[in-house]
Amino acid sequence: MLCEKYWGQHKKRFISAMPTNLYGPGDDFHPETSHVIPGMMRRFHEAKVTHTGEVVVWGTGKPMREFLHVDDLANALVLLMQVHESPDFINVGTGRDCTIGELAETMKAVVGYPGKIEYDPSKPDGTPRKVLDVSRIMALGWKPRYSLEHGLRQVYQWALEHNAF
Repeated sequence: MLCEKYWGQHKKRFISAMPTNLYGPGDDFHPETSHVIPGMMRRFHEAKVTHTGEVVVWGTGKPMREFLHVDDLANALVLLMQVHESPDFINVGTGRDCTIGELAETMKAVVGYPGKIEYDPSKPDGTPRKVLDVSRIMALGWKPRYSLEHGLRQVYQWALEHNAF
């Protein structure tokens, strides 16, 4: 709303971009403060190096989430600064979601973890589905460059090189 008011009152071109769940190099991998992707990546990595037989994922694995690599967000923001001519907020995301279970399977493959994935349904699932309508930014010609698997591989390599775990 503030951006809309600046646009209207001062004729200043402010843009309000709303990204989906972000991940990327430099993320917080701390076991208590991390978000879904870096926290899950850490658990799979630690299970791999300690030869633990299973990784526990909270909930049922059924909720749907959308994830965006930070480099894709940066590219979207540059495009918006160049061409977006509206005071309305604009969603930035892939427009595609996956289940937490699919994310866990992809993470397992990226990390090279050979063990099992167990789900703990006594832990909360959260909102059943979170995905953005990204039709407006896609109509501007933007699209993400990173698939989820490619982005996870890049972040895992970064985390290994920077001793993030």
